[in-house]
Amino acid sequence: NEAPPAIISIFLGEQLTDIFEQFEQGRATSSKSMGTLTVGVDTLPPLPKHAGDRNRTSPFAFTGNKFEFRAVGASQSIAGPLVALNTIVAESLDHIATELEKATGGDAAKLPGAVEKLLQQIVAQHKAVIFNGNGYAQEWHDEAKKRGLPNLKATPEALDALVAPKNIALFERYGVLSERELRSRYDIYMERYCKDINTEAASALQIAKTMILPAAYRFQGELVDTATKLKSLTGAPVHMGTLEKLTKLVGHLEGRIDALEATLGHHAGGDLRGEVKHFHDDVIPAMTALRETADQIEVIIPDDLWPLPTYREMLFIK
Repeated sequence: NEAPPAIISIFLGEQLTDIFEQFEQGRATSSKSMGTLTVGVDTLPPLPKHAGDRNRTSPFAFTGNKFEFRAVGASQSIAGPLVALNTIVAESLDHIATELEKATGGDAAKLPGAVEKLLQQIVAQHKAVIFNGNGYAQEWHDEAKKRGLPNLKATPEALDALVAPKNIALFERYGVLSERELRSRYDIYMERYCKDINTEAASALQIAKTMILPAAYRFQGELVDTATKLKSLTGAPVHMGTLEKLTKLVGHLEGRIDALEATLGHHAGGDLRGEVKHFHDDVIPAMTALRETADQIEVIIPDDLWPLPTYREMLFIK
């Protein structure tokens, strides 16, 4: 539950933000010191509080003596992101060195002034990525849009960045990956996306058809049997609320199983981009709708009939 949003921003903390703001004005002449954390317990001494602080909602967070990149997927190798990050750092250092060489002309005496001027330019050009607040908040998403920061929430649109002309040029310039190598990786990642979603959707279908739906039918039968017996014994009206609710949900589940099955049967005829769009735009929404109905049924079905571990059992397992 600590995954950052898709917006790439940098958390600097109070100390480093203060230094950056000083750079923007000219030069940094001071630095905020560590504070004290009062925990409100008289028996405990005041604890040192680092001026860098921490932020678990930021993709890039400065944590006192390092930056942490927190946007790598749980099942993802760190190798790919590190290739991209190291290439970006190489370009940045190349840019800085080139600009300083131009500004000084080899005269070391001019270096301090050139460094200050260049840092001013860099902060002014790129300060839009600095954000020290809550990355989950809608206010930040709105603000990021105003700042022009991309928010690529879906895998297909994020993968498109891999073969954007400026990024191909970057990797080729430093001899990291050629355009052919990037495009081959792009095709593999897109194909993997389709296969992963296809596997998840097929699994969801099988679970719904062979486990959840039969359990719902069994409980539906028990409710009908109980209602019939009560009415024959007492002759009084029987409350049918649970049966009616379950019957409605079973109908929804059957319809959503059919919808997901039909959606999975579609193929884009060898067009990889079309296939990816189909899985993103059609299969995932159909799978999500099926899941929503299954979750509603789960809270009605008795434990002895429910064939899967419940949320309660998974969260509070002993």
